[in-house]
Amino acid sequence: MTDIIPQFGGTIWTLASFVVALAVIVTVHEYGHYIIGRISGIRAEVFSVGFGPRLFSRRDRRGTVWQVAAVPLGGYVRFLGDSNAASAGTGQAVDPAFRRQTLTGAPLWARFATLLAGPVFNFVLSILIFGGFALFQGLPTQDVRVGEIAPAPPGVVNELQSGDEILAIDSMNVTNWSDIGRIAAELAPTDRFDWTLRRDGEVMTVQGPDPVPPRITGVAPRSAAADAGLMAGDVVLAIAGTPISRFSQMRSSVEAAQGQPLLLSVWRPGQGVAEYTLVPKEQDLPSAEGGYERRWLIGVTGGEGYFAPATRRAGLAESAWLGVIQTWGIITSSLAGMWAMISGQIGSCNLGGAISIAESTGQAASAGGASFLWWIAVLSAAIGFLNLLPIPVLDGGHLMFYLYEAVTGRPPSDRALNLLTAIGMAAVLSLMIFGLTNDLFCP
Repeated sequence: MTDIIPQFGGTIWTLASFVVALAVIVTVHEYGHYIIGRISGIRAEVFSVGFGPRLFSRRDRRGTVWQVAAVPLGGYVRFLGDSNAASAGTGQAVDPAFRRQTLTGAPLWARFATLLAGPVFNFVLSILIFGGFALFQGLPTQDVRVGEIAPAPPGVVNELQSGDEILAIDSMNVTNWSDIGRIAAELAPTDRFDWTLRRDGEVMTVQGPDPVPPRITGVAPRSAAADAGLMAGDVVLAIAGTPISRFSQMRSSVEAAQGQPLLLSVWRPGQGVAEYTLVPKEQDLPSAEGGYERRWLIGVTGGEGYFAPATRRAGLAESAWLGVIQTWGIITSSLAGMWAMISGQIGSCNLGGAISIAESTGQAASAGGASFLWWIAVLSAAIGFLNLLPIPVLDGGHLMFYLYEAVTGRPPSDRALNLLTAIGMAAVLSLMIFGLTNDLFCP
């Protein structure tokens, strides 16, 4: 019984995190449909967060019912005349005087803008979150300057101080942040290095640790590291009893294990040393030469020393542009990954379903509010992209019908619409079942 209680608690936390994230993303998506529809002259009868029986609601002065329903796994906007919550089908009979206020009776431009707004609002949410991180956390300074000093394990010599400008490591000049990784690649791992720096206007040399220690700065959801309970800030001291002092040594050890369990000795600030057993997972990753390569991973990122870079204030425009770049990167990587699966470059197990998304969301929430917010931005961009796929019942399918109407001057026939909608529904359900099967049976 005592073993079941923590698992049960973890399941509740995972489900609660998933529901919250989904509610935020879906509400933003549906609000995009609602507000652009309203601006375009299309009347919304119901704006629902969740499906099923209504828990509570209110009607606004425009006649729209805003409600929260019992099943918090999505939401919808039902416009005047819609036959269902998905705005699919030929619609209900409406007084001709109000036909212009329906989705089917509105001009083509209004329908197109209303349907496109859902995915666009998902992208806007991602841009705002990613840009907000840059705006409020700042960006690394142009000069290589030490910010906040991070905790280090006992025995690690680190005489660097916040505000130091790094000039050289073991007499090798440092002019930008990428130089630190390049220098580390040219120097053999050791316990300490000579760091030349400028402090309060005076140039001096102090003792410091390896430039790229085995310190974890991020843990990927649903990875071996996340499953084992590793956290950002942990420092790996040894793998299979062999001490390490550089992050690249950890990567080499994981590759050499070829999927066999690894015993890691890990130091955690405030808690000391503990041992974790991890089983690396084989994954398909983009290669530098193009295409994909299979590598064994435990799902951690690093590459930073025992200090954070000093930051500068980011402007509003710069932050927004960084948000756009980050969001666009998720869209392009999703498209590339989908094509790679279709073309057979990577395995179909790379497609996850609801279980993997829920587990990833729970692990992101467990890592802290910032990680959870970042994960919401990632999911929002991915869901916006998926909704633009030209599959009937998705927004992209409706947009495809509207493009057909724009070219031919007439909408598809009711028979064609019904047939394509049924095919699209079958395709979406098949995709969901396929993803769920991968969640249950893929390693």
